[in-house]
Amino acid sequence: MSELSGQGLRGEPTDAANCFERGIVYASGREVAIDLVEAHKWFNIAAARGHAAGAQMRREIAELMSDAEIGLAQRAARDWLKANPLPAVPVEIRAAA
Repeated sequence: MSELSGQGLRGEPTDAANCFERGIVYASGREVAIDLVEAHKWFNIAAARGHAAGAQMRREIAELMSDAEIGLAQRAARDWLKANPLPAVPVEIRAAA
């Protein structure tokens, strides 16, 4: 499940939990240099994908960032979400009885 290897990060996260984990990696500097913009981006994506702690961590990271850095992170998250949309879930429509 982990996207970490001995040489750092690999692959793109595929779900909210992996996006949250990527945020933790960038926030803590575990296997990569600390990068608050990337951490905020991944926590934002995790929150958008339904990870409850993602929003909390995004808020905590934002307190350490400038407005310009937050803007960069938000744009990066928006771009990533556009490029990696969730698959559409088919909805069954029933005729009224």
